[in-house]
Amino acid sequence: MSTLVVPRVVRRPAVPHAVVVSIVSWLAAILAGMAETLVRLAVAEPPTGGEVAARAGIYLVLAALVLLLRTGHDPIRWTVVLVLGVLGSLSLVVEPVRALLGGASAATFLVTASLPELAAAGLRALHLVEVLVALVLLFHPSATAFFRMSRTERRSSQV
Repeated sequence: MSTLVVPRVVRRPAVPHAVVVSIVSWLAAILAGMAETLVRLAVAEPPTGGEVAARAGIYLVLAALVLLLRTGHDPIRWTVVLVLGVLGSLSLVVEPVRALLGGASAATFLVTASLPELAAAGLRALHLVEVLVALVLLFHPSATAFFRMSRTERRSSQV
């Protein structure tokens, strides 16, 4: 008597559209951040080559982390939310808020800023909008179900 063992095929759930668009938004935010860094090379006090290289390395690691969202692992989602969503957003607004609290005027900046400074400010604003869109989409009901389903599947496959 022989026993036929049929391996159980575990299919990963399809990545929901909300997660795909969130990933695209995160990557667009990262590109906007890198573009801002490059535009700042044309301002009066540009970043050093080491600073540009460090930012490029950081952005590369963050992009890899964002791409891991496709796996459906909830800890990756929360890491992206905390690192890029919370800390990243704070890093984008600290400098402008500090300038405003120090007495600077947004209107004066817009009138006196050079073209590269205006481009950098626009890229920073785009960066922030992309982050907010990506964050909202990570908590869309289909995204939440995807991350929750993936967690449940991993538990059941360990039994």
